[in-house]
Amino acid sequence: MNYQAAEHYILHQLRTNLSPTLYYHGVHHTLDVVQAARRLAEAERIDDEESVELLHTAACFHDAGFLTTYQGHEEKGGLIAREVLPRYNYLPQQIEIICGMIMATRIPQTPLTQLERIICDADLDYLGRDDFEPIADSLFQELQARNMVTSKPAWNRIQVQFLEKHHYWTTTAIAWRQATKQQWLDKLRTIVESETNLAN
Repeated sequence: MNYQAAEHYILHQLRTNLSPTLYYHGVHHTLDVVQAARRLAEAERIDDEESVELLHTAACFHDAGFLTTYQGHEEKGGLIAREVLPRYNYLPQQIEIICGMIMATRIPQTPLTQLERIICDADLDYLGRDDFEPIADSLFQELQARNMVTSKPAWNRIQVQFLEKHHYWTTTAIAWRQATKQQWLDKLRTIVESETNLAN
């Protein structure tokens, strides 16, 4: 499989054709997930070359569905992977593994394999990072542009619910990200509480 050529193709498509109002799900997010997946794979001792390349490909393609749709983009991303990857000498069973990883990132996440657990944690790596606030704000802007969230207080409540339900799947992500994610959750709970008190 020629994963570098496949990566070049899909990143070019994302850079050229994604909506400019994908403030969160732009190509910068895909590149962030690729980097996070590689770091996690190394820490989780995924060292066989094929697995690393399949994970890398899945990270590159995991949001390709946004090229054509917003809702249900994971299914569309899988269709794009099935259409494109045979050109780059991916075998049918390799494409199925990649599509499994793409589908595992759908919320609520449902990873079944170690590679799926890694890509799920890479996709939401930012929840436990110091740059959480600007990244979360970019998602707020993206959803607001689609009339999917009405106000900042409503968004803060959504974030609290999301962070409460979310958990990391790999030992590494738990060690690296859980404590900071909890700090952001505590901060957001305080904000929501004060907003509720003001509203009353």
